Amino acid sequence: MKIRLTYILLFFVFSSKAQFNEQKGAVAEGFDVVSYFQGKPKKGTSALKVTYADAEFRFSSEENLKAFKNNPKKYIPQYGGYCAYAMADGKKVKVNPNTFEIREDKLYLFYNSWGNNTLELWEEEGAEALRKNADANWQKITAKHR
Repeated sequence: MKIRLTYILLFFVFSSKAQFNEQKGAVAEGFDVVSYFQGKPKKGTSALKVTYADAEFRFSSEENLKAFKNNPKKYIPQYGGYCAYAMADGKKVKVNPNTFEIREDKLYLFYNSWGNNTLELWEEEGAEALRKNADANWQKITAKHR
């Protein structure tokens, strides 16, 4: 896995109990997680929010809020909303909510700033192998906090 200086400098340490990336107060920085599956992420509003597994999720419409309530596991971003590429290396890193991929009906979010787009690296380096590493690392991280 390529390691870039910006990647190293932007590693973030989060509280041990945090299983969701709640930068800016909500998962996916307040973006509506259902809207990703509709083709274009939209910013959610604090007027339409729900707490699930101790994390806040915001929505852009009442319909999306209801869809989430009916099947939250379908919409929750992989790795608690942390960067999928960084999780392949076992690290919890913040994301740019506009940099995402839907793969096999699952939402993956990525870090993208200062010329470092980890979605591009994810694709270049082999998304499937990286996903397997990320899955294994996420299992280890979440097992420690059960």
